[in-house]
Amino acid sequence: MTEDKGQKIVVLTGASRGIGHATVKKFASKDWRVITCSRQAFDDRCPWPGGAINHIQLDLGNPSQTIEAIKEIKSRIGGKLHALVNNAGISPKDKDGKRLNTLDTDLRIWGQVFHVNFFASVVLARGLQNELAAAKGAVVNVTSIAGSRVHPFAGSAYATSKAALSALTREMAADFGPLSVRVNAIAPGEIETDILSAGTENLVKEIPLRRLGLPEEVANTIFFLCSENSGYISGEELQINGGQHV
Repeated sequence: MTEDKGQKIVVLTGASRGIGHATVKKFASKDWRVITCSRQAFDDRCPWPGGAINHIQLDLGNPSQTIEAIKEIKSRIGGKLHALVNNAGISPKDKDGKRLNTLDTDLRIWGQVFHVNFFASVVLARGLQNELAAAKGAVVNVTSIAGSRVHPFAGSAYATSKAALSALTREMAADFGPLSVRVNAIAPGEIETDILSAGTENLVKEIPLRRLGLPEEVANTIFFLCSENSGYISGEELQINGGQHV
């Protein structure tokens, strides 16, 4: 399926729940065509039009699959891509549900986390650079508050992969800028989704706004960074955490 010439297109990874789910709904409400990529098959309960035909089932933890998916995405977008949102991320826990540390986490887990949370963003962005340039598009990388501080629930591999993604955002902004492509990041804090770790409610007292964030608030910021309203913003990482980082 190729694009409607008047419709903007966004490719979004990690669309099946939480922030990704809210982001799809935000872009769809603004009449963007949303191409979603996630490990799961499309769920017919998802409340946006054309979801099934615009979904690519893809394991970003598999480098070969990710590289191969570039061809599939190119075949669907007709030469222009207005936005790429690298939202997919995994944060494995140990068998007791506790965070993984640097002392004894299997290196294969580190590799899997970095493939999904970091390397896939590089592969997709550079693989789609011509289409992004043709549309003078935007890239948004979803990092995390865990990338800048030790977090009680997010493990070491997750945290360092998000710190690396933050640095990558700056590098990409410098490299993609001459192509008229903007690259920014958002760093969510504690966001109210159905996958919150047990005990997250205890962190609310450390947040100046004294509440959890909403997925819709994150989605609104992502949309802003992909819109003309942020046309001269590049290389930034916006904190979305109610002041938790201060």
